[in-house]
Amino acid sequence: MKKVIATALIAAAVSFGFSAESLAASLVARIDVGSQRMTVSEGGRVIASWPVSTARKGYSTPRGTYKPTRMHRMWYSRKYDMSPMPYSVFFRGGYAIHGTGYVKQLGRPASHGCVRLATGNAATFYSLVKQHGARNTRIVLTN
Repeated sequence: MKKVIATALIAAAVSFGFSAESLAASLVARIDVGSQRMTVSEGGRVIASWPVSTARKGYSTPRGTYKPTRMHRMWYSRKYDMSPMPYSVFFRGGYAIHGTGYVKQLGRPASHGCVRLATGNAATFYSLVKQHGARNTRIVLTN
């Protein structure tokens, strides 16, 4: 009976867009590129929801489920004129979730592919990832 209930719960979670990987993570950041919003859940409970900017026309933000690969309190983009990227959480190559000073652009596509947040929100997310650890964090990007 317990197996049936567990299977049903997993099937229900998957049907609502949760992956098996994200179910195992204690911290999940879901970036909805279509709505330009990032929702952060801790232990399955939503704790924050922020506007973001993802790739503008001519660029792309990768979709999929990732783990953080590296973190930098301050990083400067070597590709884009040493642009500051405070509280960077990299998840795929040079793609990161990071703070920005261009807060008027949040809520609409404006980046070269990274996920931009208000710097204070990026600091909060960075702190949460440090607290939970990269192994227990998932970053999920969807349309």
